[in-house]
Amino acid sequence: MTIELRNDITLTVVRAGEEVVADAVAVPVDSSGTVPGIPGVDAAALRRAGFLPRVGRALPLPTVRRPLPVAVGVDTLSDLNPARMRDAAAAFARSVPFDAALAAEVPAVGDPAAMAAAIVEGTVLARHEFSMRSIAPEQVPLTSLVLVAPPGAEDAVSAGARRGRATAGAAVLARDLATCPAGVLTASRFADIAEQVGAGASLEVEVFDLEAVRELGLGGLLGVNRGSVEEPRMIVLRYRPAEPTGHLALVGKGIMYDSGGISLKPGDISHSQMKNDMTGAGSILAAMGALEQLGVTSAVTGYLMCTDNMPSGSAMQLGDVLTMRGGRTVEVLNTDAEGRLVMADAIVLAVEDGADAIVDIATLTGQCLRTLGEDVAGLMSNSEDLAQQVTAAAVDADEPVWRLPLIERYREELDSDIADLKNIGGINAGSITAGLFLREFVDGVPWAHLDIAGTAQASSTRRWINRGPTGFGARLLIELALSFRVPPAG
Repeated sequence: MTIELRNDITLTVVRAGEEVVADAVAVPVDSSGTVPGIPGVDAAALRRAGFLPRVGRALPLPTVRRPLPVAVGVDTLSDLNPARMRDAAAAFARSVPFDAALAAEVPAVGDPAAMAAAIVEGTVLARHEFSMRSIAPEQVPLTSLVLVAPPGAEDAVSAGARRGRATAGAAVLARDLATCPAGVLTASRFADIAEQVGAGASLEVEVFDLEAVRELGLGGLLGVNRGSVEEPRMIVLRYRPAEPTGHLALVGKGIMYDSGGISLKPGDISHSQMKNDMTGAGSILAAMGALEQLGVTSAVTGYLMCTDNMPSGSAMQLGDVLTMRGGRTVEVLNTDAEGRLVMADAIVLAVEDGADAIVDIATLTGQCLRTLGEDVAGLMSNSEDLAQQVTAAAVDADEPVWRLPLIERYREELDSDIADLKNIGGINAGSITAGLFLREFVDGVPWAHLDIAGTAQASSTRRWINRGPTGFGARLLIELALSFRVPPAG
């Protein structure tokens, strides 16, 4: 079993009016009633065929000529933005599952580079599929994409296409990592993949094995790993441009499989999805693999905290007290609240390394799923400036976040009778008390916490998101790194 680290899709940009070599071509159709580029077809004919020019609608028009024209709804063309363009491109890609070579016209509206990037992302992500089937699926892989640029916009469209390839490739890698069975993608194998990614992206990669983790005193990672036959790994990725404009640290939960430990999860569908509990770490790895290509100017350090959380005779027990990096002690009252334990160690390391800001990302609490559903991640922060940066990046990536308050009155729920703090609060507001737990380790450094427990897994296919692990966060973190500015202290 291999994880695909390459993106073999050929991207080509042509001028309007040039020959397009493809199996199918997307033709934008808006609410004005005009249908450009499809001779003999008008809005009335499309409506009789059941097509309305709305984003999310696409109708292939059977013909013997190639490329096959596909009417793609864009609503009001003047109101089209990259998010809606991405959705429209996804509808197009899904409408022709047996065509390997696609083409799309870039509408002459807005920023042509942003529109081109959105088309690449929507097309690639909608058609991406992770498969371990012994028989090839009916849908054929996408092999090439041609973008037809508006007059005079060829250079901008080419630049946007390159950016879209990088961001879509990162999201694909993050999805594949989260979808790969935990029996295949162990912590040590994850470290191997990180070294592969790093070698092709000018990243310094340092892998800490069990003995190195012990020497660093990473009590959270060691405690969670106690029940597993697989050794843990802490993977540190460093991206260092020549003259960095800031230093951003990213901390990712990398629980390769989460059984809950002694606090065993119920045997339902959610348990089988726990191979995706390393989505945070996977999204960081995927995002950092694109930083050099996109010209990020800030230094970025990624901490991937990887282990299984398994029940066994040696597993962490309820009531155990762990000594974290830096000396804080934590009483464990629920072994299924393990993500915060491994990330707390990494947050301390990021503080020690002098990061200007820390962003952690984790499939952390089921309560965040109950609160915000599958489409929106929870955001908590001790810095208004950093929270605004993360929110802006989320908007650009169309990976939405919603800010939750760090309510000070709830902090006392983490007080322990025998240790510095407990790893869980009360039965309510679990997402917030988890954020308050992590805040204990940031030492005043600007920090933001992304709880992606809901957004990491899609129960159905929609827009450019396929059913299953989503790789949520990879594109968001890329946007954040591209625009990162050092937040004011305090």
